[in-house]
Amino acid sequence: MAVLKKDTLDFLQNLSHNNNREWFTENKKAYTHAQENVAQFIDDVISKMNEHDDLETTSGKKSLFRIYNDVRFKKDKTPYKPRFAFGLKRATDYKRGGYYMHIEPGKTMIGCGFFAPNPQDLLRIRKDIEFNYEEWYDLLNGANLKNTFEPLHGDAVKTAPKGFDKDHPAVELLRYKQYIFKKDFTDKEVLSENFAQMVNDSFKAIRPWFDYMSEVLTTDLNGESVL
Repeated sequence: MAVLKKDTLDFLQNLSHNNNREWFTENKKAYTHAQENVAQFIDDVISKMNEHDDLETTSGKKSLFRIYNDVRFKKDKTPYKPRFAFGLKRATDYKRGGYYMHIEPGKTMIGCGFFAPNPQDLLRIRKDIEFNYEEWYDLLNGANLKNTFEPLHGDAVKTAPKGFDKDHPAVELLRYKQYIFKKDFTDKEVLSENFAQMVNDSFKAIRPWFDYMSEVLTTDLNGESVL
């Protein structure tokens, strides 16, 4: 069992107040310890999730996103992102949907769903909503999913997408360009001994929808496999 340490959150808090290369260089050892702690935590989450899912991501260290901020095209010129973040990819071409986590004092959250579906997948999702919106609403209103995550959200077009009826009863679902579920955690929860299990249980709550979406995105409109 891996536990996120208070020192890890303290490092991120200090980095947010001292976001410069000089301070980071002086505190590189604290960064390394915090990074190792998070990687061990992710390893624990991966192990728990592989009991009910199949992840392509094999280690916490490989899943971590860079802490360095790419400032080339951003107004924010601070050199570091005062957070640890990672993504977990499901294995095989059949299993769809992705998992994400952001660790930052006061802002820790998980997200899962479809963050940037390609045009082909987005069209297939919308066509399924068009014809099977009642099944979508049944899934989205499932007690476990609804009690775990905030309502579905993501970037959306202003009106019905091209080729879809603006008066469709599920036009609000059709408008989405992303399909994301989010859940926040308090710092007290983050530092608790069972936090890895909490994250695992939360991700597990999305599985009925992921299983449905895997079927949708690997078949055509006639239900024939496209793999």
